[in-house]
Amino acid sequence: MNMQMNESEALVVFSGGQDSTTCLFWALKNFRKVHTITFSYGQKHSAEIEVARAIAEKAGVDFYLQDASFISQIGSSSLTDTSIEMDQEKPADSFPNTFVPGRNMFFLSVAAVYAREHGIHHLVTGVSQTDFSGYPDCRDSFIKSMNLTINLAMDDQFVIHTPLMWLDKAETWKLADELGVFDLVRNETLTCYNGIKGDGCGHCPSCKLRNAGLQKYLSEKSTL
Repeated sequence: MNMQMNESEALVVFSGGQDSTTCLFWALKNFRKVHTITFSYGQKHSAEIEVARAIAEKAGVDFYLQDASFISQIGSSSLTDTSIEMDQEKPADSFPNTFVPGRNMFFLSVAAVYAREHGIHHLVTGVSQTDFSGYPDCRDSFIKSMNLTINLAMDDQFVIHTPLMWLDKAETWKLADELGVFDLVRNETLTCYNGIKGDGCGHCPSCKLRNAGLQKYLSEKSTL
């Protein structure tokens, strides 16, 4: 499989955040050529698009921006609607309101069509069930189901790769370090829901998760 991957091209669903940037450099290590697709879906932290463009340029990979604004028009989320106050913690009985309904389903569907048109059969996404914040479309069962659905829908054979699926945030930082891009991921990515690059605002749910993982990794590394 590794030999097949090294001879193949891959398309990374790329937001310019910690997870997708780590996946981008994982893909560069494992595939002959790598492309990226970034989505504009009405996200309030739209600065991530230019961050993604800059990182793709630095990595020397193709960057394609796809309008997906319909996602914010048909669904409700605090990441796309300025009138909704962002949940700071996951509610006990429901999804956090930072969940964007259908986002990964739409992203992977569109990415697969783009990939098909360019002769690409490997898709890479940075979803994780270990640190999935209660988002149902980050689960391994969803990815496996989506992979089958895409293959049936286009009568083709795609493989969706999820390098971070079983990693927590500390382990994701470790992977970035092993790939030689720890400083880039820490300083040049945008994970913050309030649109602040690097270590972010420090108090939104995404920043809390990212920074807790960072501190755990740095603590573990210092004891080695």
